[in-house]
Amino acid sequence: METRYANHPEEIKRYNTEELRKHFLKETLFEAGQVHLTYTHVDRMIFGGVTPADQELTIKLDKELGVNYFLERRELGIINIGGEGSVILDGEEYSMIRYDGLYVGKGTEQVLFRSKDPENPAKFYINSTPAHHKYPTVKIDINEIKPLEMGEQGTLNERKIHQYIHPNVCESCQLQMGLTMLSPGSVWNTMPCHTHERRMEVYLYFDMEPDTRVFHFMGQPDETRHLVMKNEQAAISPSWSIHTGTATSNYTFIWGMCGENITYDDMDHIKMEDLR
Repeated sequence: METRYANHPEEIKRYNTEELRKHFLKETLFEAGQVHLTYTHVDRMIFGGVTPADQELTIKLDKELGVNYFLERRELGIINIGGEGSVILDGEEYSMIRYDGLYVGKGTEQVLFRSKDPENPAKFYINSTPAHHKYPTVKIDINEIKPLEMGEQGTLNERKIHQYIHPNVCESCQLQMGLTMLSPGSVWNTMPCHTHERRMEVYLYFDMEPDTRVFHFMGQPDETRHLVMKNEQAAISPSWSIHTGTATSNYTFIWGMCGENITYDDMDHIKMEDLR
C-alpha cells in the first residue's frame, strides 16, 4: 500500500506537472494477481484495485493500520468493473457481475476476492473509510439500480448516475460511492463544478479506449490545474478542490466520498465566471 500525504492548497500553486501527478494521480490500480492500494491522509481514505487471477486475494493491513484485521475499525465499498467474480465475507460468498457493488460493514474479519475466469478476471475497485458503527453488509445489484438521468446533449453532459452506497440504498458511517456513465457524444462531468469543504472525493475513470484521455480539473476555483488521465486511473480530490473533467470521448467514472456527512447534494456551487 502506498501512502499519500495531505497538501495545502497554497502548495499546489507552485507544483509542476510531474509534482501534481505524483501527489494526486494513481496510475496503476489493476494488475492480474495483484492488490494495488493507496492510503491518502485526506480523510484517511483507502482506495485501489484488487484483481484476482487463478488464486484468491485478500487485503492484510493489520500492521499498517494498527489493528488486528483490515475492517476492525473500517467500512468498505466494492464495485466490480471487470469480469465475473465473487467476494467472500466471513464465509458467505457474494457473486458479482460487471458493475455490481457491495457495502461491507465494520467488523468483517475475512474478505476474500475471487475471479470466475482467470483469463477475464474481475476488477474490484474499493474505497474504505474509518467507521464508528457496524452497519449490515448489502449487495447492490446493477440491474436493480434506477439511475438518475441528468444533463443534455446540448451541453455535452448527458449522463446516468447510479447510486450504490448512498442513504437511498444502504446505511453507512461516512462512505458514499456511485458510478456515472456518460452517453455517447457527451464528455463533461459535473460542470458547472463545485467543492464541498466537508468531504473529500476520489474519481476513478474507466471504460475508455487506449487512446482516449480525460482532462481532470482540480485546484481552488480561482487557481485551477489539470491532470491528463487514461483508462483505469484515479485522482484524489481534497475538500478544497474542484473535481470535474472532460475527455476525448465518453467514459464512465466512479466517485467515492467521505467526510463530515453523507448528504449527496451538500455542494458549494461555483459560478462559471469565478473559474480561473
